[in-house]
Amino acid sequence: VQLVESGGGLVQPGGSLRLSCAASGFTFSTSAMSWARQAPGKGLEWVSSIYVDDSTYYANSVKGRFTISRDNAKNTVYLQMNSLKPEDTAIYYCAKGLYSTTRGGQGTQVTVSP
Repeated sequence: VQLVESGGGLVQPGGSLRLSCAASGFTFSTSAMSWARQAPGKGLEWVSSIYVDDSTYYANSVKGRFTISRDNAKNTVYLQMNSLKPEDTAIYYCAKGLYSTTRGGQGTQVTVSP
């Protein structure tokens, strides 16, 4: 399993970012995928999952602001993040599986700051 996250950066509160995760080494189209994050000094937190039928699931902290999606032709899962808050600052990881926080890559840093 190889997962490569990208798209992080520095953004002001209220701004948006779109994260991408390129997957390889397994059958992506038949795998649920998740996003998790780790804020400074805190443990891993599950953020969102998407099932093989495109059903989506969100943590209460991001519901209504984040949108997970997938492109099976590109073996890629996305996380569109809108209305970002300083408390969204974290390293974001994608993971294989439903409600998974098992990191497969190096993650991408998201910093929300004025």
